[in-house]
Amino acid sequence: MEGRTFDFEVTAHIATLSENKRGGSLELNKTRFPGKPERYDLRRWYQDENGVKQMGKGVTFSDLEFEELKAVLMDN
Repeated sequence: MEGRTFDFEVTAHIATLSENKRGGSLELNKTRFPGKPERYDLRRWYQDENGVKQMGKGVTFSDLEFEELKAVLMDN
């Protein structure tokens, strides 16, 4: 699957949770993929050899799932 691309739009940057020395970061964003509702998106981002930001592995949450996750984290 190398070279596979995704159409997506980061509609809001919420937070950068960590960064590494090579230019990678872990970010929480609101993201929209074509034909899908906006979702919370937690994923790693990397700089390629040309300095272009590339998405890594991540997980997305609906608004309801994200609210449930926040509640669980606040309780623990």
